[in-house]
Amino acid sequence: MKIQKKIAVVGATGRLGTHVADILGAGGHDVVAISRSAGVDIISGEGLEAALTDVDIIIDASSTPSPDQAEATEWFLASARNLHAAGAKAGVARMVVVSIIGIDGSLAGYNAAKVAHEEAALAGPVPTRIVRAAQFHEFVAQMLAWGTQGDVAYVPEMRTQLVAARAVAQVLVDVALAESWDDVPAGAPFAEVAGPREETLAGAAEAIVAKRGDALKVVAVKDAAMNPDAEQFADGGLLPNAHATLAGPTFAEWLATAEV
Repeated sequence: MKIQKKIAVVGATGRLGTHVADILGAGGHDVVAISRSAGVDIISGEGLEAALTDVDIIIDASSTPSPDQAEATEWFLASARNLHAAGAKAGVARMVVVSIIGIDGSLAGYNAAKVAHEEAALAGPVPTRIVRAAQFHEFVAQMLAWGTQGDVAYVPEMRTQLVAARAVAQVLVDVALAESWDDVPAGAPFAEVAGPREETLAGAAEAIVAKRGDALKVVAVKDAAMNPDAEQFADGGLLPNAHATLAGPTFAEWLATAEV
């Protein structure tokens, strides 16, 4: 008989965390929601020790609200420090943290902050594994909104394998519950999950514009002065490795039923 676990989901009310909590709940596990709305703050540490009482595993699906490198780095380092300190005190056996595919060479912004986050997460006392994911389907509409100026939407020139948040959540759960972390896919402590096929960010953005019936023109931009990681984005640096888990739906399949 499979032994059920008590698992804390950090960011349990977010885009990814809601799926993680749902999958765990469906599996009969005892889910502890870690979020400010639940009275737990991973940055200040308020309520964290009490929330982790008797917890077996932490799944960190949280994300900073700021894309600024300095602010995001400070946020991620504080969260890693507090989760490790409270987790070690509570006797947590392991922790799984979500990250982003291809960030090793990142020079700036949110991706560079995630590099610092990975290093801090792996350096703490609670044994930790990282699951790196491709950009979520919902990421496209966000980038479209950020880049819109009048009747033109400027988006980074990017090759990616857009992935469903639900597919990422399933891999986070699978890694967290693996009987032995020797079974985590090659490249450990990094496992990767991406969508089933390569896309371009501009192509996906154009599909959203077409579905909305907007008159926006989408322009792909590769400008190293604005984005030090522009070369990496454009040349496939964010594509998964050969050992990645590839999971649907495709972006087109997701868009067919999504509200964008």
